[in-house]
Amino acid sequence: MSKNQELADFIWSVADLLRGDYKRSEYGKVILPLTVLRRLDCVMEPTRQAVWDRAASYTGENKDGLLLAASKLKFYNLSEQTFDTISDDAANVSKNLRDYIRGFSAEATEIINRYEFHLQIDRLDNADLLYQVVRKFAGLDLSFKAVDNHDMGYVFEELIRKFADASNETAGEHFTPREVIELMVELLLAPDDERLNGEGQVVKILDPACGTGGMLSAAEEHIRKLNRRVRVNLFGQELNAESYAICRSDLLLKGHTAKNIRFGNSFSQDGHHGETFDYMLANPPFGVEWKKVEKVVRDEHTRGHDGRFGAGLPRINDGSLLFLQHMMSKMQPLKKDEAGDEVGGTRLAIVFNGSPLFTGGAGSGESEIRRWIIEHDYLEAIVALPDQLFYNTGISTYFWIVTNRKPADRKGRVILIDARDQWSKMRKSLGEKRKQITRAQIGRICAVYRDALSIADDETHPDHGRVKVFANRNFGYQRITVDRPLKLRFELTEDSLTQLETSAAVKKAVGGERAVEMLLAALKPLLGSRWSTKAEAWDALRAAMVTGGVIWPPVAPFQKAMREAVGMTDPEGEVQLTKGKPEPDPDLRDNENVALGEDIDEYLAREVLPHVPDAWISEIRNPKTKQLERYKLGYEIPFTRYFYEYTPPRPLAEIDAELKTLEAEIQELLGEVTNG
Repeated sequence: MSKNQELADFIWSVADLLRGDYKRSEYGKVILPLTVLRRLDCVMEPTRQAVWDRAASYTGENKDGLLLAASKLKFYNLSEQTFDTISDDAANVSKNLRDYIRGFSAEATEIINRYEFHLQIDRLDNADLLYQVVRKFAGLDLSFKAVDNHDMGYVFEELIRKFADASNETAGEHFTPREVIELMVELLLAPDDERLNGEGQVVKILDPACGTGGMLSAAEEHIRKLNRRVRVNLFGQELNAESYAICRSDLLLKGHTAKNIRFGNSFSQDGHHGETFDYMLANPPFGVEWKKVEKVVRDEHTRGHDGRFGAGLPRINDGSLLFLQHMMSKMQPLKKDEAGDEVGGTRLAIVFNGSPLFTGGAGSGESEIRRWIIEHDYLEAIVALPDQLFYNTGISTYFWIVTNRKPADRKGRVILIDARDQWSKMRKSLGEKRKQITRAQIGRICAVYRDALSIADDETHPDHGRVKVFANRNFGYQRITVDRPLKLRFELTEDSLTQLETSAAVKKAVGGERAVEMLLAALKPLLGSRWSTKAEAWDALRAAMVTGGVIWPPVAPFQKAMREAVGMTDPEGEVQLTKGKPEPDPDLRDNENVALGEDIDEYLAREVLPHVPDAWISEIRNPKTKQLERYKLGYEIPFTRYFYEYTPPRPLAEIDAELKTLEAEIQELLGEVTNG
């Protein structure tokens, strides 16, 4: 067991004091903020007196910068309390601990406040546990000499993991499994080993749904393995207050600027407006509606690509594709340096469920977003993951890798990788998480991906059954509406009379209820009559009405109501015409998806007319442009269909033999029961 693991286990063992008064899932509410407080207390010790002296000697108002300089840290504390003084005064531990917390500088204070630790102070004090817990932490040496920032980060991450495991019923809201993060980071950075190895590198990374910060930490760790000299600046945003506090604490304990982690909803409160990043990654909530921020999002959508959501708006109950657009709005522009080489640009990775692949037909918000991404050649790859990987959902998930700096040999192509079989069963389930991806499996998936980046087509890939490479246009299609003529025969039935009696259009046209009664009386002698054409029916009905003293109203609503009452659909019936053209039958209307680039008339002639020779392609009015169109352009990524492998049914002889064997066994069992 490593030193860091031992330290994390020791800190977590303090939770033994909480057993009985706290649920196991609540331990983190005490352990995590106290770990932060004790770490800050220990590292402030060498400069604590200098800060106090500087505060006493300076009477000006804006002294924060001076005190930070005196502390030689990114925080300070003006309280005269320390963990030693607090633990030495059992009678006043609650009062002194609160005084100590109030003494912190603004950045540290905000973090502690987000934990709402004051509630735990009250709870611990009421349970007579506060002094015992504080005393335990006071005996823990978390100074720089004992634990450097790097190791402290590992320790805190291990505590976060334990906290997530203990509360796995909600862990998925703020904690992504470590092996999933590692795989995501390695895929994101896969093509950039050489790019990240240069001198004087400064890398900016954003996670707009950062939870407890696991993805940011993993990305930094991976980059530093490639180049210890690189400077990594981490940025994030989180809506859950406790997760936000944990993330900022983790970065603060590692020596980062925690203020780059912003609190709030990324859609309505963009915490990094106007900034761009080298890398971005996120695991946003699946299927979460955005109704609470609908007005802000729709207002920004009206600004087109001057805002973040210009490509389109998904349905209100799933904001996944909003997260992706939000991230893409922060991609660095691709430029050329003095030598003519491309510089800048961004790579991003995001975790989705299956919905963003195909939800929404042609012209829908989701389809338009996919269209924008693919037509601009931003989508590099999609990797299908095993199901049951996450704590709060067992559904299948996918990594989307998106970039605006594809090299020339990868332009116009999208890589699909099927890694759904790369998993190992966990010894113990954690919520919905029953599977994990081993280190060896991560290596294999990344190797497949790296190979796919350098091939021209999937047939040349050494594992081509797991890899498909498509041109961008393969995901597009033309949605056509195929209509067939409305064919009617005409018949007067009791249902026809009832329909005429209740029709508002008929009542208005003939002049009121009394006229309707006269109309029905005039038509009753024709009950059971049938006509092959509308002209024959109209002549007969008009004559009956004249005989009954009712005038045939020469208005379209009446004739429409009459046709609805006496017209019966019939494949052998008369084709109905409107302005000399066949009228479409709405019940026979169908839609077809035609591959992008294929002539839709040729498709109709080949695939439709041999079966229904009277069909045609209808023009549909586009609600946005108000223009008539013969097709709608759509985009979808039917991942499962691309990797579907047909399994033929077993031979009938084999099934028959098995049934006979089972029948013999049943007869034998029945014989034993009967004889018994």
